[in-house]
Amino acid sequence: MHPIFERLQLQTRRHFLSHSTAGIGAAALASLVNGDVADASSDDGDRREQRPGFGTAKRVIYLHMTGSPPNLDLFDYKPALQQRDGQDCPDSFLAGREFAFTSGVPKLMGTPRQWKRVGKCGMWMSDAIEKLHDVADDLCVVHSMHTDQFNHAPAELLVYTGSPRPGRPSMGSWVTYGLGSENENLPGFVVLISSGVQPNGGKASFGSGFLPSVYQGVQCRSQGDPVLYSSDPPGMPRTIRRASLDMLGELNQIQAAEMGHPETTTRISQYELAFRMQTAVPEVMDIRQESQATLDQYGARPGESSLANNCLLARRLVESGVRFVQLFDWGWDFHGTGEATGLTKGLTEKCATMDQPVAALINDLKQRGLLDDTLVIWGGEFGRTPFREGRTSGSKILGRDHYPDAFTMWMAGGGVKGGFEYGQSDELGFGVTEHPVHVHDFQATVLHLLGIDHERLTYRFQGRDFRLTDVHGNVVTPVLA
Repeated sequence: MHPIFERLQLQTRRHFLSHSTAGIGAAALASLVNGDVADASSDDGDRREQRPGFGTAKRVIYLHMTGSPPNLDLFDYKPALQQRDGQDCPDSFLAGREFAFTSGVPKLMGTPRQWKRVGKCGMWMSDAIEKLHDVADDLCVVHSMHTDQFNHAPAELLVYTGSPRPGRPSMGSWVTYGLGSENENLPGFVVLISSGVQPNGGKASFGSGFLPSVYQGVQCRSQGDPVLYSSDPPGMPRTIRRASLDMLGELNQIQAAEMGHPETTTRISQYELAFRMQTAVPEVMDIRQESQATLDQYGARPGESSLANNCLLARRLVESGVRFVQLFDWGWDFHGTGEATGLTKGLTEKCATMDQPVAALINDLKQRGLLDDTLVIWGGEFGRTPFREGRTSGSKILGRDHYPDAFTMWMAGGGVKGGFEYGQSDELGFGVTEHPVHVHDFQATVLHLLGIDHERLTYRFQGRDFRLTDVHGNVVTPVLA
């Protein structure tokens, strides 16, 4: 055999086993399942399904509130902070800490929101998120999150890629690399962005890094064509488009044979997926097919670029077999530099765009029997300070600075305990005092809920085996149902 064809045969075999769009294959996947080696085609079936608390989730909807919500005004009630409102922040809490926009001795700030216990679980929530009160018994709230970063872009990248610097694969890319998609006509990883504003980490927050580019998030729009340039050009019938892609595929196969570069075969896969998506994506992205009652439930309006539309689209996408749906919603950076970023009027108005559709999403998934195996995640990249931000301390508008040491995130469905709170910060909200959960622990737990051992899902790059959690991370087992 000619050396070129030998190289192509070896390259193609290696590429299929480690980079296939269907995942890393049954043998590799079985090795991820808690160390058990099982033939996926055997009579035993998928052993992840038979292991309670492990591999419960089949898909993820991740709701990222870009800018980071003020946890002390939404989910983490601190009566002691209320009592000490306006007092100087104790020196012991400031020593050795850096803040983005605060220096000197700031003033402690209690929340201006009203609070009450909600649900059968008696969870504290503020009046800014009254619709979420109704689904409190479905939420698993983690109050002890902490991170290493206090600026937006590096903190967001750390949450999604395991590193504060660009270049690593995102969580959605890792998940689709490991598990693939359930629908060959749709991407395994779809990204929806409210109002057209990119996340703080840019496209690196949903990029594939050094994984083959077929695993990067496909950004879809809720206005116009769902995917740019996917429609056939005017005067280009499908038959001619199909013939053009066949010819392009042959040319790429020749290049793959000559150059032996795996991205060439990845490109072929992407072209073929794009062709299939031309029919499948417009259909699944058309929320006009939903009943008026469902549109009203979410507060969705066809044609808008809104979180409400995107929450409804997320349900339609996971229902159609998309593995990982990532939603980014801009506008959660509450510094108090204006009314829109203040903790009274600004937070009320922003929560009104999130509260109803997110509660509707949880209820809709539950009514359709999808919540049990769909993991819904909500959160930001860090928390907010228990004191007034320094640069706006003289203003009547209340705002908080960035804060990495203690913040709140929550999950629902997908194998986590509902109506459950885990971890605790101190009485003023400065630091974690019980059950700390680092970003890497959170990542390990998400992968575990999908049936993946985070230490075994790796990709060799530049002579080293990389993983989402880097060399860190422990599964937070108490939150598992």
